[in-house]
Amino acid sequence: MERVERFYLIDQLLRSQTGGVSRNALLDRLGISLPTFKRDLEYMRNRFWAPIVWDSSTGKYRFDFAQAGADRYNLPGLWFSPREAHALLVLESMLQQIQPGVLTEHTSPFRVRLEKLLENSIDDREQLRRRIRILTMGGRAVDFAGFSLLAHAVLKRRQIHLKYEVRARGELTERTVSPQRLVHYRDNWYLDAWCHLRCGLRSFAVDAIQEPSLLDKKAKSVPDKALDRELASSYGIYSGQPDNLAVLRFSVLRSRWVAKETWHPEQRAEIAADGRLTLRLPYLHDDELIMDILKYGPDVEVLDPPALRQSVHEKLLQTRALYDA
Repeated sequence: MERVERFYLIDQLLRSQTGGVSRNALLDRLGISLPTFKRDLEYMRNRFWAPIVWDSSTGKYRFDFAQAGADRYNLPGLWFSPREAHALLVLESMLQQIQPGVLTEHTSPFRVRLEKLLENSIDDREQLRRRIRILTMGGRAVDFAGFSLLAHAVLKRRQIHLKYEVRARGELTERTVSPQRLVHYRDNWYLDAWCHLRCGLRSFAVDAIQEPSLLDKKAKSVPDKALDRELASSYGIYSGQPDNLAVLRFSVLRSRWVAKETWHPEQRAEIAADGRLTLRLPYLHDDELIMDILKYGPDVEVLDPPALRQSVHEKLLQTRALYDA
């Protein structure tokens, strides 16, 4: 345990026991020798004005906040052990690799502070940059200023006016929305919001949002359960209550991977004696589901419903036609 960690643990132990803590109990919990413990106490008293006293009548250490100068006692505001700092730097590095530049302005001061804690571990910091890699595929670039504004609106519960590109129809619409949450899905960012134009919940691709502006109006609040029911119950990014159940059967080889995958929170998976996995999952719109099915080629078969099986069959025929031609 690092020294700073011990300072906080000593503080926690003494605050949790109003009658004080025995020396042996402190040494056992801290896992240090008596001389080290005494040096820690001296440091806390001299540097942080810790009002720690030895009560000979009880044979315990305790805080005495009545003594002079006790009001000056204060531990550093934010400290991490080297192991914790490494873990947090890994998370920060992951954020930067997931969407380069989007959160740099906000996370850079955080990174600087963590690196200062590791100022004697230059090799560790260099290893972090070399050894942590996140490979993204299909991520679409997001404007930093727009993303920052959306994040602010989500947290401050403010409405936003924006222009939104409906790429499926090649249309640009204007609307006012009440942001509910930001979602990172398949290497892209989405905004779950109440759309005042459509009078319902919608999920907006952040990269398709143009000219967002913050309004001086409180956002309509939608309960989390309602958000999940409308936006997270169906398959993929599509909203709405699922009304179909897809039944997919995978080859023995592919089943070894799919068995550990989560396609939907409410999926049901069964592995037959021959090693083939059958996956059942709810869906509403089949567009995204069909794309996922097609990427497995001959390693998956749609057993049910017939409409989904027919749609996949037609897509495969169309694909074959491209190559037959």
